[in-house]
Amino acid sequence: MQRVILHCDMNSFYASCELVCDPRLRGQPVAVGGDIRQRRGIVLSATQEARAFGVKTGMALWQAARLCPHLVTLPAHFDRYADFSKRFRAICAGQSPLVESFGLDECWIDLSAPDLTLEGGVDTANQLRERVKRELGLTVSVGVSWNKVFAKLGSDMKKPDAVTLISPDNYQSLVWPLPVSALLFIGPQTVSRLAECGIFTIGDIALSPPGLMQTMLGKSGVLHRQHAWGKDNSTVTSIAAETAVKSVGNSTTTPEDMKTPEEVRRVLTILSESVSTRLRKGGLAGKCIGLSIRDSKLYVRSCQKTIDHATALCGEIIRSAMELFSRHGYERFLPLRSVGVSVEALCAIHAPEQLDLFGEARRREKELCLANTVDRIRQRYGPTMIRRGSLLSDAPFPPVDDHHGDHTTLFSHEEGTSFSDEHPW
Repeated sequence: MQRVILHCDMNSFYASCELVCDPRLRGQPVAVGGDIRQRRGIVLSATQEARAFGVKTGMALWQAARLCPHLVTLPAHFDRYADFSKRFRAICAGQSPLVESFGLDECWIDLSAPDLTLEGGVDTANQLRERVKRELGLTVSVGVSWNKVFAKLGSDMKKPDAVTLISPDNYQSLVWPLPVSALLFIGPQTVSRLAECGIFTIGDIALSPPGLMQTMLGKSGVLHRQHAWGKDNSTVTSIAAETAVKSVGNSTTTPEDMKTPEEVRRVLTILSESVSTRLRKGGLAGKCIGLSIRDSKLYVRSCQKTIDHATALCGEIIRSAMELFSRHGYERFLPLRSVGVSVEALCAIHAPEQLDLFGEARRREKELCLANTVDRIRQRYGPTMIRRGSLLSDAPFPPVDDHHGDHTTLFSHEEGTSFSDEHPW
């Protein structure tokens, strides 16, 4: 039985949601982003009218405004987008129980059945596309193929509001001429390494000597070559089987550059307060602490460390983040435009823990009880009722919006750029 996989990608999702809520904006160049005055100025989504001027996701708003002087910039409304996403998922789930999220605005659907062909999958994709337009007022591009990688590639090939079939008969003519960057899981750094060996297209990957990709990129190189030939047997994970939360993190761009390690520590403290509070609220703790920075040249760097016990305590997150900052010499990149902190390798906050001879586990238990008490006070009387002394200075760093950094299944791949050394903003 040949598999029939759909990949659905909502077109300009955030911006499209805003147009549905305010039809007066239709036909205008619109971008959803942050506040230029607070330097939260990254384009998260843009309409086709804005893209015609060269406005792109991930671009600084001031750059977008130069390209498009009449650009309408709107703040993000994540609760609104989550609601649209939920309704979109419900439509997809009506086609098959096997629906796998890929951010707020994308998902795979496995329609495989003994009597269903890829052409039949195209018919279903068109019906789904029309239903989304009719019920939500949004457009969606759909890729149809026999594997997840090509289905995702197909949804990217024609935008907006289109269906693309990539089959065993046409994939070499459709896929192989595309640049290597179009293939799933290939980033800018890999693109550069492949270019050094004269590999520029997906076809170049497919026709490369069998051992070359492994020599260059290890196991990932072998995987890329298999994907270029359409050899992807990964399954579509049903919604019920998806992990609700894989990590919890937060990041922020400050109104003024952070010029000293102490200013970095203060902002990381604000972020760590947010992250630790959400961890405790979810009954979670984590053993892997991550730090990301973005310098004044808009380059992002990241690192992480694993600690010997799971934590949901703000103080331990701060200490680990600052240790990473010092160990990796990030001070040399000052001044910094933004920083982020995350906690991964999550488990239940009260999972059994090996006791130690020095009473550290008991001390952490007492700190956790104190933190829970502070959480209850803040919930009842407001978040500023109890504050850390280190946050009482007059430094111009505002409170952090918790919603932006919640790295759960609600994180949208349209929203931003991954924390990686290879991705400049």
